[in-house]
Amino acid sequence: MTTVVGLFLFSSLPRDLTSLGAAGILLLSRKMASRRTLEFVDWQLLLLFLGLFVVNAAFEAAGGLEILEKFLESAGISLSSPVWLYGVTTALSNLVSNVPAVMLLLPLVRDVPQAGYILAVSSTFAGNLLLVGSIANIIVASEAERMGIPFDWKQHALVGVPVTLVSLAAGLICFWII
Repeated sequence: MTTVVGLFLFSSLPRDLTSLGAAGILLLSRKMASRRTLEFVDWQLLLLFLGLFVVNAAFEAAGGLEILEKFLESAGISLSSPVWLYGVTTALSNLVSNVPAVMLLLPLVRDVPQAGYILAVSSTFAGNLLLVGSIANIIVASEAERMGIPFDWKQHALVGVPVTLVSLAAGLICFWII
């Protein structure tokens, strides 16, 4: 684990290949049977992420990004404006979840200064607004349900909405200060 983190931080090796190499080493390890290692994989979650990538790729291939960009322009929304990008990311994060929102918006804002920071901050904070705003929320709700802990969208919203609004406001203030 330490080696992988070290390679991520201090090496020019591609992160995807580093991850695959580490996974291969774990599966080939004689200390833990491959079957036991594979028992730790959350296959439903893996399928969910795979589905997100497939749907996003299909959306982009079908011209969805161009349609989205034209719609925003016709509404007077420019993603080159940090405030608009912050707001659109917040809204989209709660419509399609924060990871797909960033995946969709990133190609549209490649030339926007600080777009990476804006996407990271706004999507992360916005993901806490609604239960569907972040896959992490869905994972927590699912695990809580599995453990017999009541956890639904109303309970999440009671905390998520105020915390998110304060966090998003603090994020905007930080961008204005910096």
